[in-house]
Amino acid sequence: MLAKINNFEIDLSKPIDISISLTNTEENPIAWYIEKPVIEPVVFGDWIGKVSEGKSSTNFNNIFFNPHGHGTHTECLGHITNDFYSVNQALKQFFFFAKLITVEPEKIGEDLVITKDHISTSLNVTNASTLLTEKTEAIIIRTLPNQKDKKSRKYSNTNPPYLSEDAATFIRESEIQHLLIDLPSVDKEHDEGKLLAHKAFWNVKDTHQLNADARFEATITEMIFVSDEIPDGNYVLNLQIASFENDASPSKPILYSIVNY
Repeated sequence: MLAKINNFEIDLSKPIDISISLTNTEENPIAWYIEKPVIEPVVFGDWIGKVSEGKSSTNFNNIFFNPHGHGTHTECLGHITNDFYSVNQALKQFFFFAKLITVEPEKIGEDLVITKDHISTSLNVTNASTLLTEKTEAIIIRTLPNQKDKKSRKYSNTNPPYLSEDAATFIRESEIQHLLIDLPSVDKEHDEGKLLAHKAFWNVKDTHQLNADARFEATITEMIFVSDEIPDGNYVLNLQIASFENDASPSKPILYSIVNY
């Protein structure tokens, strides 16, 4: 089934899911020093909310998880601010023109870093303003090496690659509103709470007293997985979240190829 968005056609029958599902098994990815998610039936006395146990007509589970540490999630600037801001209020549109790029982080000291040059080269631009004519509203960053174990990796205390402050600033100055990446964070794991890339992307200068030009509608989506079979290029992104009034929500980003690009 074809749909038209701003004179571009997309095939809705061929969605490309770049999210990682949440499970209560060892296959679930984990970051930030927490345990795996818990999915278990409700128990009231001798009643168990599980059909296979023979005492319930329905499966009735509780789920305990952390959106930041247990899989694909989308966050708003409320993730780093003193005052509360909800991603459910920040994200009000869900379809965007997106560009998928692949980068190999650069070894800098003990770190692997995605630099401004990585981003500008992959986008084939040197000046952020040139992107404004390309309708690029979201950027999706796939990092190399791109092993499938990203879908189950245990990231805690591994110092994963991250985005430099200059790279995040370049993306912001390109007026890209939505940043998606296949890492647990755009920032360094142990950074003394500086959160330079988060702050640069959201244009947050003071987390206790927000500046008027902070980017309330911009989002960061982390812990995606983009298989090697999906080529770099232009897509339409459908960014789906659950309706949590929280700084972050588990999310399901879906790509659609542009038929007539």
